[in-house]
Amino acid sequence: MSISPDFAFMRPRLSRWIAFGFGSGLAPFSPGTVGSLWGWASYLLINAFVVRAIGSPVWAWPLILVLALVIGIWACGRCGRDMGISDHGAMVWDEVVAIWLILWLIDAPLRAGFSTQLGVFLLFRFFDILKPPPIGQLDASLKGGWGVMADDLLAAFYTLLALALWRAL
Repeated sequence: MSISPDFAFMRPRLSRWIAFGFGSGLAPFSPGTVGSLWGWASYLLINAFVVRAIGSPVWAWPLILVLALVIGIWACGRCGRDMGISDHGAMVWDEVVAIWLILWLIDAPLRAGFSTQLGVFLLFRFFDILKPPPIGQLDASLKGGWGVMADDLLAAFYTLLALALWRAL
């Protein structure tokens, strides 16, 4: 049995709020792109208000990312079971965490401005949508919350690798 998600479905469970990227995954078109945009915007907000408010310690983003990953595995796994679909397109927490990881890793060394952030956003979407090997195979073989999160983490790695190669050339 498959469920079509909406705000009424999302409302009663925290796991659904998280998995659906606080509603961004309910966009009527391109929910993964909308979720990635929400991830970009929320990264900037977290960076500006939370991390900087506590003095931007070196451990803040790694802690946020580990917690977001663990919470995402739980939330996406539970939401997938509730929906009857392991990795429904409305579940975009994986895009959120992946874009946070990319932006954090490029922010300090590159002092990433808007154009660099836009470039990595577009690269990430390219890899996430096309799913070149082994991303597609990973997406097809892993199920549950870890499966939802893993393919986007690999797309984030491809994005960072492409950026590193571009900078090296």
